Amino acid sequence: MKFSWQVEQITGSLKDFLIEKNKRYGNSALDPLKGIKYTPEDGIKIRLADKVKRIINLDELRKNDVIDVIGYLILICVLKGWLNFKDLVD
Repeated sequence: MKFSWQVEQITGSLKDFLIEKNKRYGNSALDPLKGIKYTPEDGIKIRLADKVKRIINLDELRKNDVIDVIGYLILICVLKGWLNFKDLVD
């Protein structure tokens, strides 16, 4: 029971975080400024790669970096329309 409660706490907090960040950034990841030469998916992948590189080079893992990686992966899911994962459960 404790594990499922912890997952619910994390995902609920993550949801609130992502919605607020998306408001503050004006949906820039999924709807970038006109004239940008790369796709939204490419932009997210670039941000994700930069963040993972930073994590690899850190002496100590930071909460902010972890949440950013999770957020970028969720943005990819939104972009791809991957909204349900029941088909992946064995």
